[in-house]
Amino acid sequence: MIEIERKFLVKSDDYKSEATSKTRIVQGFLNTDPSRTVRVRIKGDAGFITIKGKSNATGTSRFEWEKEISVEEADALLKLCEKGILDKYRYEITVGNHVYEVDEFFGDNEGLTIAEIELNDENESFQKPTWLGIEVTGEIKYYNSQLSKHPFKNWVD
Repeated sequence: MIEIERKFLVKSDDYKSEATSKTRIVQGFLNTDPSRTVRVRIKGDAGFITIKGKSNATGTSRFEWEKEISVEEADALLKLCEKGILDKYRYEITVGNHVYEVDEFFGDNEGLTIAEIELNDENESFQKPTWLGIEVTGEIKYYNSQLSKHPFKNWVD
């Protein structure tokens, strides 16, 4: 139940031609406290509730528990979520022995595209495709729970 992942910005849309799947995701948060976020998600034709714990010092690992629920239950829970529902497409791309999940955001986060890769160990090596940009692992502003409260459209460089 420990999730180990690294996050990267995406610098081109070349990943789309390599994708093996594309799924719409709508998600909200019942709680965005960094110590314990509670997420509700509709991913394609399935619903999920997920609890995530606080990240470790590097931002690569944290507790994660997820349970599949019906779309009807997820839809009802989304109505109870904090302000800032996220809408995105998720593309899955196999690169070497790993699968990258690339999220292309819409709505208040349009223009932001983030790739995540889940690992078995924090020091595990992996291939980096040409479309992968700078690493943002551990940068809280890129967490979905934070994007729901402080969307990309409001960021000032």
